[in-house]
Amino acid sequence: MPNRRDVFKNTLALTSLAAISGAASAASSSKPIVVSTWDFGVAANQAAWDLLKGGGYALDAVEAGARIPEVDLKNHSVGRAGYPDRDGHVSLDASIMDEKWRCGAVAALEHIEHPISVARLVMEKTPHVLLVGAGALQFAVEQGFKPEELLTQDSEVAWKNWLKEAKYAPVANSEMSTYGHAPGSVVPGDVHNHDTLGILALDAQGRLSGACTTSGMAWKLRGRVGDSPIIGAGLYVDGEIGAATSTGVGEEVIRNAGSFLVVELMRQGRSPQQACEEAVMRIVKRRPEAAKTLQVGFLALNTKGDVGAFAIQKGFVYAQCDAAKTDLVVPAKSVFG
Repeated sequence: MPNRRDVFKNTLALTSLAAISGAASAASSSKPIVVSTWDFGVAANQAAWDLLKGGGYALDAVEAGARIPEVDLKNHSVGRAGYPDRDGHVSLDASIMDEKWRCGAVAALEHIEHPISVARLVMEKTPHVLLVGAGALQFAVEQGFKPEELLTQDSEVAWKNWLKEAKYAPVANSEMSTYGHAPGSVVPGDVHNHDTLGILALDAQGRLSGACTTSGMAWKLRGRVGDSPIIGAGLYVDGEIGAATSTGVGEEVIRNAGSFLVVELMRQGRSPQQACEEAVMRIVKRRPEAAKTLQVGFLALNTKGDVGAFAIQKGFVYAQCDAAKTDLVVPAKSVFG
């Protein structure tokens, strides 16, 4: 009959074997997946998937994905076709982060087509996280980016229509209503709040990365910066837990360190869905009257490939791409509507 010491040794060995087996099983079940905010994220996801499906790095994938809407002339909430500030200047914000907590961002960047790629170079070639305004432009030019005029004809027409009343009020989900429409064709002379592409990817090796890019709110005060380039607000990645990104009124996300909050809630054991819901409800609880008209949404992805999304207002959707389907668009649940 085995003594206690032998039983303990055998139990320890079996436990260790089970742990190793479980770790191997978890690693093998990890699958490439990419998710992004809004239905125009489908094209971004597919560009990212071209890299992920061949075993590529999630960081490369999210950068490639974010570059797609940055040059989409139908997209008035991201990139070169984004609507300008109230003085007619198109300024862009972007951030990027990998599984090792490395991150880079630019804000109020003018005349550069791909802010997401400048953000990555801030991460990789400087000791800083965030460059803004003229300094960000100087850095971009030094890195070989060519300055150009970003104000398109359509955006200029929309801006001049807005100037007739010069009224500023964010409109929830305008990412959906303005995409692909001629200036003023949705509501003539209306004001348009616009926003963001946030994209999160998990690669075949289980590495997480995220990116966020935007032209910010239309008709904003010159120099206004929202949540998109703020690490922990518009984007946060923790390679041990998961990643999150946000969309909507950036000021509300910044006030609550939104994406960091979502990831920390996942660290505490919430699923991506539960974490997004709790983060949104915190905003609603703190500003109940404002929450009736503004939009904030979160999108999250954990290291297992589980996805969650939740918003204040009905209308937020996200795009998902994996080996099963590359063009899935999913309506997010919401508090209202």
